[in-house]
Amino acid sequence: MKNYVVGDIQGCYKGLRKLLKSAGFDPNKDKLWAVGDLVARGPQSLETLQFLRDLGSPHFDTVLGNHDLHLIAMAHGISTPKPADKLEPLMKHKSFSELVEWLCTKKLALKPAKRHFISHAGLYPMWSTKKALRLADEVSDALTGPNQAKFLKNMYGNSPNVWSDSLEDCERLRFVVNAFTRMRFLNDKALDFKTKCHPDAAPKELTPWYLAPNPKLKKKKVILFGHWASLMGETNKPQVIALDTGYVWGKRMTLYCIESKQIFSQQA
Repeated sequence: MKNYVVGDIQGCYKGLRKLLKSAGFDPNKDKLWAVGDLVARGPQSLETLQFLRDLGSPHFDTVLGNHDLHLIAMAHGISTPKPADKLEPLMKHKSFSELVEWLCTKKLALKPAKRHFISHAGLYPMWSTKKALRLADEVSDALTGPNQAKFLKNMYGNSPNVWSDSLEDCERLRFVVNAFTRMRFLNDKALDFKTKCHPDAAPKELTPWYLAPNPKLKKKKVILFGHWASLMGETNKPQVIALDTGYVWGKRMTLYCIESKQIFSQQA
């Protein structure tokens, strides 16, 4: 059995299938992990979710990205679809509610293998991976519990933008969601939500989250993330692996094998 981690799929079902075939992924033996943003902007969000769900939990798991959470919020009438996200076929399909319920069971962070950690946007540098997994569980409890509607209604917003263990209720959960699904740059310890470019073009006062000091992160930990297409897989840190390489923007989709450390790519 091999564990493969795929970057942002974003409704690009055909590209995903080509990539899995070229890598030799066996759906009966191997396991596929995803860094989130399964849907939106690509033309086949419905087919993507159906295929991934049908792989079954022994052979597939994913963290949630910002587009996945937005889809859940839309399903509950809390946000509205954008035409550019091409979600109408999915939202009109008879299995839409079932697929959304399935997505709600997914978490914001996972441990796919020993010394490995996955989230959509990365690891906030005031957290250890152990703490991050605990915080992801808090959000999962809110997303699947009786206060789901309250959580979704209060999920959006840019504040607070600095973590404190004293944060409570909606503010605590909102920060955790933002750190796991929207983070790119930090201004000291504060999340910056405006800048999305490559680090070389960013304002000098901003630091990519993976270059910020994290005394709580063990040296042998491998962090796998997506979300930041403009990086094109480049972090200059072997233990920080960026997997969003912009397939939906006409570039490529990337797959990483944990056991062999091999990277596979599919050009759009």
